[in-house]
Amino acid sequence: MTTLLLVRHGETDWNRDGRWQGHSDTHLNDVGRDQARRVAMELHDVDLVYSSDLARARETAEIVADVLAVPVRLDARLRERSFGAWEGLTGSEIEAAFADAHARWLAREGAGADDAEPFDAFSARVTSFLTEVLERHPGETVLVVAHGGSIRVIHALATGLDHARDHRSIPPVANCVVARYAAGDGKLARID
Repeated sequence: MTTLLLVRHGETDWNRDGRWQGHSDTHLNDVGRDQARRVAMELHDVDLVYSSDLARARETAEIVADVLAVPVRLDARLRERSFGAWEGLTGSEIEAAFADAHARWLAREGAGADDAEPFDAFSARVTSFLTEVLERHPGETVLVVAHGGSIRVIHALATGLDHARDHRSIPPVANCVVARYAAGDGKLARID
């Protein structure tokens, strides 16, 4: 059985300000760095860390891995979903600048910005990462530092949801909180 520990990156200024981040390469703020140090103290017996290559996740992973004395492997498949033209904007700014697309988003009729990454493509890349990691690391404890959306894809897989269809019913993910999963016999289940 493989133990999978999932942690969303620490806080950024854009998190604090309610800005959509997506593929934007934002950095941790002081609160985020403190969160990463605190979560590192909760973790034990981790064999290795995988992280999104975006700065906020990479910085979190590096802080944690330094405390645990384990390597970090970067993987772009763990990136947050790209929100296209909405990145860097707050909800009210999106509503003002993209009224029609925002209305479709609220009505659950669209993926957000016209140039946003499709949900099925996003789910497929995260699933590809997960399948590969579980095959590579049987019996190990693997920490994955990623983003709220990426972690929600994995949660959907564990609970039998279709992320592309059910993404709005999957709860949000807090910064630097550990979610534990067990993987074995082709099944993934939450263990906390």
